[in-house]
Amino acid sequence: MADFSNVENIKIMTHPLIQHKISRLRDKNCGTNEFRKLVGEIAMLEGFEALSDLPLEDVEVETPIEKCMTPMISGKKLAIVPILRAGLGMVDGVLSLVPTAKVGHVGLYRDPETHEPQEYYCKLPDPIEQRTIVVVDPMLATGGSGSAAVDFIKQHGGKKIKFMCIIAAPEGLERLHKDHPDIQIYVGHLDRQLNEQAYICPGLGDAGDRIFGTI
Repeated sequence: MADFSNVENIKIMTHPLIQHKISRLRDKNCGTNEFRKLVGEIAMLEGFEALSDLPLEDVEVETPIEKCMTPMISGKKLAIVPILRAGLGMVDGVLSLVPTAKVGHVGLYRDPETHEPQEYYCKLPDPIEQRTIVVVDPMLATGGSGSAAVDFIKQHGGKKIKFMCIIAAPEGLERLHKDHPDIQIYVGHLDRQLNEQAYICPGLGDAGDRIFGTI
């Protein structure tokens, strides 16, 4: 397995709660309701780490005792951009941390023969260039969809981009980092490899089908 431990802008999570919840996701007997809840909870836990560098500015607040200057998130704040459709399952988890964040969408599907991503939708908050952008997708398999989504966002003016996934294959993580060495990547768990059908092993199956109950 490739070693990403010394890559500065790649963070592979080790928190026990994240690992426990990912293990529950893997179980084929985990039902739709529990799966959906777990995806949201993992996204919130990963988001806590991914958003640790949001810029702050001091603002004046009047407490019941006195007025004071106290830090709050500055600038145009945050944009969450799920890769449709599975990425939708992670949005509420991040929104629970930053309810004022704007939400965009990038629609991609994977060609069943080439395994390469095809775009069918892209709608981003304006002005996107002034925001910290968190792209979310539960699975980073070949890296094609993740890399393409970041490409589209950059083409629309996005600059400060983070990518957050629940599980990743080494092949996909390597490709995303190679294509976009300027973005921060947060991974819940790094799995062993891709199989011949480009599915992550051991993986957890099709995240979109399991989130939306369309298996």
